Parts: sequence; C-alpha cells; structure tokens
Amino acid sequence: QVQLVESGGGLVQAGGSLRLSCAASGRTLSNYRMGWFRQAPGKEREFVLSITWSGGIPYYPAFTKGRFTISRDNAKNTVYLQMNNLQPEDTAVYYCAASSGRLPRRSSEYEYWGQGTQVTVSS
Repeated sequence: QVQLVESGGGLVQAGGSLRLSCAASGRTLSNYRMGWFRQAPGKEREFVLSITWSGGIPYYPAFTKGRFTISRDNAKNTVYLQMNNLQPEDTAVYYCAASSGRLPRRSSEYEYWGQGTQVTVSS
C-alpha cells in the first residue's frame, strides 16, 4: 500500500503563488511515477504534471508552461507542485497520485491517490 497526503492549499489572490506538497508513506516510491491532477466543480479530473524517479518531466500541458513546476525529494518521499501567477481558473481540488506505469498521463493509470487539497484563487 501507498499512502499519499497533500498539503499546502489555500486561498490566494490572482497572481499569487502556492507550493503544494505530497508526502508518501507505506512503500518506497522508487517503483512509482508521481503526478498531480486537479478537479474543479462540475469538471473532469485533469492532468497537471508528472515526474519520474530521476526527475524527468515527460509532459507539459499548455496551462502549466511558465507557471507550474513539479519536483521531488526522494530522500523525503515527497513531491511538490510550485504554482506561480495563479488565476481564478486554477481553482480546484489538487490531488497527488502514484503510478507504476512508465509514463502515465491518464488518471486511470494511477493506482494511489491522496485526499486532495483545495486551491482557491480570487480575483
């Protein structure tokens, strides 16, 4: 089993920044790729960014470019999502997830999920 716990969400004004953290326990993350997803009310869960054990970032959705950065600290079993220049459309619950797939992008490819952390951006 892998347990994932997100933290760092909150309320910020447009243009502000947040850093989300995802702490993992239960198993080593060496066999897993880590990803961030988000889900706004009435919307499908959306892929944000993912990262490999070695730090590779295989996908960059357009909305993340220049604003979002994913990173991981393997010694701490923790993955981060740095979000800058936040906009109201970024408002969502953000989820951390772990996958044993090679380069997972779809939510169905992720086996373990955190409980989510709320990010709200006001204008």
